[in-house]
Amino acid sequence: MAGRGKLISVIGDEDTCTGFLLGGIGELNKNRKPNFLVVEKDTSVTEIEETFKSLMPGMHTKQKTAADAKLFDKALAFLARDDIGIILINQFIAEMIRHAIDAHTQSIPAVLEIPSKEHPYDASKDSILRRAKGMFSAEDFR
Repeated sequence: MAGRGKLISVIGDEDTCTGFLLGGIGELNKNRKPNFLVVEKDTSVTEIEETFKSLMPGMHTKQKTAADAKLFDKALAFLARDDIGIILINQFIAEMIRHAIDAHTQSIPAVLEIPSKEHPYDASKDSILRRAKGMFSAEDFR
């Protein structure tokens, strides 16, 4: 029996999220948490990072403050959700949380950096592309 498919999530500016939502990717999980985050001028880097990542190993035993609990309750934690297979993130937003993206080594959910209307794609900044290039030698392409 085939299981239910995985979702695509988006962390992006308003135009990017609107485009993908109009394309039909918007979903709410059983806890009524959406699979997208619209990053605005007043969105903190901490909120973006906590939306992106899951509770890291050892976090369950770490003493959490009331502020941490409130933040984790609010956060979508896309890496922690088992219903998400791909995370699309605007490259300029990925630069804000580069350390968290570089720390993610699992294949699912796959993290893909995409351009936005105001910020073109720069392949030299894409950590996933750099990792993929490191897997091949120049002779592989001849």
